[in-house]
Amino acid sequence: MTPAPFLSDIAAPAPNGAAYWLDCADGVRVRAVLWGKDAPKGTVFMFPGRTEYAEKYVHTAAALEQGGYATFAMDWRGQGLADRLIDNPAVGHVGHFTDYQQDVAAMVTAAETLNLPKPWFLIAHSMGGAIGLRAVIEGLPVKACAFTGPMWGIIMNPATRPAAWAISWASRVIGAAENFAPSTRGEAYVLAEPFKDNTLTTDPDMFQFMKDHVLAHPELSLGGPSLNWLHEALRDTLELSRRPAPNLPCLTFLGSNERIVDPKRIHARMAGWPGGELQIIDGGEHEILMEGPETRNRVLGQIMTLFDTARTRPDQTAPLAC
Repeated sequence: MTPAPFLSDIAAPAPNGAAYWLDCADGVRVRAVLWGKDAPKGTVFMFPGRTEYAEKYVHTAAALEQGGYATFAMDWRGQGLADRLIDNPAVGHVGHFTDYQQDVAAMVTAAETLNLPKPWFLIAHSMGGAIGLRAVIEGLPVKACAFTGPMWGIIMNPATRPAAWAISWASRVIGAAENFAPSTRGEAYVLAEPFKDNTLTTDPDMFQFMKDHVLAHPELSLGGPSLNWLHEALRDTLELSRRPAPNLPCLTFLGSNERIVDPKRIHARMAGWPGGELQIIDGGEHEILMEGPETRNRVLGQIMTLFDTARTRPDQTAPLAC
């Protein structure tokens, strides 16, 4: 673990972060950003979604720090400032979805090395929700978890889903696994699409906030996923849907206008999660923590109430499998 760049120029709500390079077991280098190292209540692991990076969650980190919690946020392999995995850096690619668990393991090791305040907790968004679900099932040492728009399934037309499986699998055979998935492209979504009817947020200021980040730091930009990523995502989310929920307090938020991840999978998962609760954000889009301040503050307040309650709960998780 060594110092890494912290993009303070785009981190105005929480400018005093520290960034670290983390070396994963397979040699991939990822990045994590820490806010509030001396927080009195514990540390929140922040698992961002696909295309995202740690500084995007400065509003979340600022609110958590004010509430007494440190934030430790990840740049997953293949995005942010972490190592890009293929020659074309605009393609969101991963070899196997379980490779992200190596990033998680490196993050846990770094948290131990930094002696981050305990207990630990998890907030995970979108793709980070899939990574986080597997992590908590396999024993991530957290007291409670919260998810926003978790990618426990991907919205697709039922008629095209079999084709997506077939094409993404065949891409490996014909040497096209690193190509963009159908209907995706190399430009970041917030640069390619207007605010009107976007699928991320109803708040124009937060949409501009995300756009400004990519304009200020083009190295953060990421386009559509690779065919291999698509195949791995379909396979991993299906496999996870068949596994029982862990014995862990959980709060999940879903926008009523969700158009990216599959709401049916989220409803099914939370219906079978003992001690879990699903809350629908009326009118919300995919990125609940990038909605307007009223929604953000309400959601983060509920999450911190969950964490406050869980702080003294006896440990129920197994050691993380590394």
